[in-house]
Amino acid sequence: MKPFASPAKLLDGLQPEQAASLLAAAADVALVMDREGVIRDVSFGSDELSREGYAKWVGQPWIDTVTPESRPKVEALLRDAAPGAATKGRHVNHPSVHGADVPVLYSALRVGTKGQVIAIGRDLRALAALQARLVEAQQSMERDYWRLRQVETRYRLLFQMSSEAILVVDAAGEKVAEANPAVGLLLGESVSRVVGRSFAECFDALDADKVAALISSARTSGKAEDVRVRLAAGRGECDVTASLFRHEKSAAFFVRLTLPAAAATSRDPKGRATMLAAIQESPDAFVLTDMQGHVMLANPSFQELAQLASEEQARGESLDRWLGRPGVDLQVLLTNLRQHGSVRLFATTLRGENGVAAEVEISAASVPSTDPPALAFVIRNVGRRLPAEPAAAAKSTVPRSVAQLKELVGRVPMREIVGESTDLIERLCIQAALELTRDNRASAAEMLGLSRQSLYVKLRRYGLGERGADGDA
Repeated sequence: MKPFASPAKLLDGLQPEQAASLLAAAADVALVMDREGVIRDVSFGSDELSREGYAKWVGQPWIDTVTPESRPKVEALLRDAAPGAATKGRHVNHPSVHGADVPVLYSALRVGTKGQVIAIGRDLRALAALQARLVEAQQSMERDYWRLRQVETRYRLLFQMSSEAILVVDAAGEKVAEANPAVGLLLGESVSRVVGRSFAECFDALDADKVAALISSARTSGKAEDVRVRLAAGRGECDVTASLFRHEKSAAFFVRLTLPAAAATSRDPKGRATMLAAIQESPDAFVLTDMQGHVMLANPSFQELAQLASEEQARGESLDRWLGRPGVDLQVLLTNLRQHGSVRLFATTLRGENGVAAEVEISAASVPSTDPPALAFVIRNVGRRLPAEPAAAAKSTVPRSVAQLKELVGRVPMREIVGESTDLIERLCIQAALELTRDNRASAAEMLGLSRQSLYVKLRRYGLGERGADGDA
């Protein structure tokens, strides 16, 4: 605060009544207190404050007229008040019988020979009301902002999950502004390479006139009918539909690409559409991937088995993410699919997102005739399957040829394969020895290099103890 430069010269002869009138006009409330901080007189320049009944303050200590949290501020004002210089303004609250506390900004000044203190206050309720309105406006803007964000999030989710290829093309430069994953599958490129490209470059140069006419018709009438054009790089034909939409001062085209085969399927409820619906309802998990094992489609059973909230969480991810032995199982499957075109009953585990693992069997087939080529996986949860009899199970997994041994690799741990193969060889050797010795166990033990006791143990182990009694000849 900067004081007057020449108060003694300019305000010389100012009478007490005139000074009181000046204080009343300059402040919303002015308090005159003695050295101890007891209010001796009060003046209101605001009718609202006078209606609060604060005229009864006279004779009360100033500190008793404020709310408890404002008492330290009043003490600081009285302590810092000095002759010739007003204290720094402090926000003090007075209790009100009408509801909310009354905020007042006070400055104090010590005057006179008896140490009187004059406190000059400015009513802050108008400012507080403006601040409250500002906060309310900010909160309203934030609510609107979050509503817009939620709408945008839903739009993005639908845009990304749509099985139809959808493009957003800037109307000014006719360049692709946005594209969903289905566009990448249709054009055989990543979405990042499609975005920013000229819209016409997505199609064969021979159909440039059709594409230009489509855009011109949409720009003029707001919507263009289907036009069949050829995709770039020989990716086949598709039907293109375009609609114009405006936002503020900009405009864009909403373009949909549909394969003719997909359109025919949608009109054939007894054909492929029925098969697709059956796959969606299948209790076995079904996954369609590209040739590298990245998920393109997954039915609800796979989502449940992998503990996913939506198909979008799986799309684009490697199937190796959920298989039991990362880096091993998927490579074994891909190698067999490249060599043989199909895999049957591949045993492994599948890990869910929440850490729950399930024993599964995978049958897979390569589908090279589609565009793009794909791999189809059928995954069956066998965790609840009743186990086979131990002997039968052992016989079923024992390899009897090199080809069977190769089929077991990847499905059964090597330690189990070696152990079961050893048991089979021992059994065959004992049977051969017994046949050569005509069931003479003493001679068979000697031929095999075993003691009689060891031979008897192995006979009981392999169920051969019921053969004829050993002879001594």
